[in-house]
This record gives sequence, C-alpha cells and structure tokens, in this order.
Amino acid sequence: MTASHVNAANPASSSRSAWYRPTLSPEHGVYVVLLVSFLTGAAAAQHWTLATTLALICAFAGFQAEHPLALQIKQRRSWKPRFLFWGGLYAGTTLGLGGYLALRVPMLLWLYLGAIAALIIDAIAVLHRKQRSVANELLTFSAVCLAAPLAYAATLGTLSVSVFGLWLLNTLFFSSAIFTVKLRKPKTESWVPGLIYHAIASAIILILWFLGILESITALAFGIVLLKLGFILLRQEWYRTTAIHNIANIETLSALAFLGVIAISLLPAHLPPSV
Repeated sequence: MTASHVNAANPASSSRSAWYRPTLSPEHGVYVVLLVSFLTGAAAAQHWTLATTLALICAFAGFQAEHPLALQIKQRRSWKPRFLFWGGLYAGTTLGLGGYLALRVPMLLWLYLGAIAALIIDAIAVLHRKQRSVANELLTFSAVCLAAPLAYAATLGTLSVSVFGLWLLNTLFFSSAIFTVKLRKPKTESWVPGLIYHAIASAIILILWFLGILESITALAFGIVLLKLGFILLRQEWYRTTAIHNIANIETLSALAFLGVIAISLLPAHLPPSV
C-alpha cells in the first residue's frame, strides 16, 4: 500500500500532516505585475542596494500572505493550521522587514497603510464573494503596484511626485487586463466598459505628462497597452476562444515591453555604484 493510499484512507491524518506544505498564490499574472512594478521603481531610483532587496522580499511576502488569508475566510467554518501557519509566516516576514525599512525611511508607513487598507477591503470582498468584481480587482492592482514607490523609497529614503505618477502609470497599465480578460466570459463580453476605461486611463496619462509628472518616453509606455487592445479588437474571435496560456503570454510580453520602455526612459547610460 502506497503513502497516497494511506492518506486517502485516513484524510484526517493527511490534513494534520499537510500543514508544512507552503501555500503559494496561483495568481501567476500578479507575480509579473509585482516584479515589473518593483523594477520600474528601482529603475527610477537608479540604484540597487541591500534595502532594495529587502523591500522586494517584503513585497513578495506581503503578496503571499493574502492567499492563505483568503482561503481561510472561504473555509471559515473551521480553522486550517496550514493557512494559519503560512499566513502568519508570510505576514511576520512582511512586518519584520517592513518595520526595519520603516525605521530607516518613516514615510514608508504611508505605503504600508495603503496596502493594509487594500488587504482589509479585499478580505471583506472575499467574505461577500465579491473578490472578482471590477472595483476589487482595480483595488488589488493598485495595491500590488505600490511595489514601485516601495522600491524607490527603500532605495533612496525619500518619495517624490514623479514616483507616484509612476505608480499610477503601472496601475492603469496592468488594470487594463481586467477589462480585456473579461471579454472571454459571456456575462462580461461587452466592449463598452473596456473602451471607456482605456479612454479615461489615456486621458490621465496625458494629464500626468502635461503636468511634467511623467517624462515623454515614460508616458508613451502606456501606448503598449493600447496596441494590445487594438490587437485584441482585430482578433477578438480568436481572443475569446484561445487557450488561457496564450492570454498569459500576451500579458507577459506586453509587461516586459512596458518594463523595457520604462527602463530606457529612467535609467542612465551607466548606473552609479551601489551604496
């Protein structure tokens, strides 16, 4: 008899022994959003230091902490040791590193408050089964994109209006996927919300550029999402029915192109030495 047969015969024993298995978020697209947003913030800082690395670990752990919390809320009739352990470990890592960084850069506390508020609202949405609503997904992307000012502030010890413009650019860019991916579902296949969103987002980017908050090339990076939208409009029948990994590839390639343009616009020809 194999171990799997033993576990199948005794599910209680299996559930007790499974607490040590790490919980990892299955939202692979959010990993890309988190990493790209963080790297745009690091590019704006034009440095990479130990504090930058600690901030990246802090952001990753904070993102992972949400997953077991959401699972525990969904299964709230009983406490799950695995979710509690790993959720506590991720949250403890985030609090420890975040606290250390905040001692060096107190203004990071404002970013933490924003992330905590988003986590609480998301937990309430999960409780009411509204986590897939457009409003909650917009909030989630805006929270994940706080990785950009986190990287910048942790590295340089300060924040600026331009880095909040960069955060908004990241948020508007990645939130586009909310409206395009919903086109694949019969209940949300209308183009109207997506077209309205992209029109408003484009106007916001133009305002940020006009006010000098975003440089010209940086603002033009948003054009990548408009090109993606145009491609989807031309190939909408294919887009609605193709395998999900093709959608993931489109989103990943557009994110990498976005990062490339941002890096070109923000990084100097030669990076200064790390301190």
